[in-house]
Amino acid sequence: MTQLTLARPENTDLLCRLLTDSHTERGLDLSPDARRAALVPLLEGSHHGVAYLIGPVRAPIGFAILGFGWSVTLGGLTGTVDEIYIRPGVRGRGIGSEVLTSLPKALAGAGLVALHVDLGPADTRAERFFTRLRFRAATGTARMTRPL
Repeated sequence: MTQLTLARPENTDLLCRLLTDSHTERGLDLSPDARRAALVPLLEGSHHGVAYLIGPVRAPIGFAILGFGWSVTLGGLTGTVDEIYIRPGVRGRGIGSEVLTSLPKALAGAGLVALHVDLGPADTRAERFFTRLRFRAATGTARMTRPL
């Protein structure tokens, strides 16, 4: 079973490096300061989300970051997979599937009733992956965002 460890403040630099790798791979342009500013509150225990290291804490092979919200329609506390990253050299071994199967089970014990993921347009590979893990599109909805 793949080790999952709740990331703490002492993991900030390590997690920032992994986030940089993930964002570079995906072509996301976020400054190192902005990345750190968004991450640090989660590592300090914010109730808005959580970050997990995947694999050994000293040399993780990836991470998962979840944001928390509330849905009356779904009946309570929800989570959104904001980021999940597995280093390219260890992909294709079922690690992502294992993480996204074990995390919801663990979080259900804390009251989580649903887990969401946002997919990019025409990202059929990700759509197949998440469908295999029993994620499904909500009927008649599309998430829209207004940056503030």
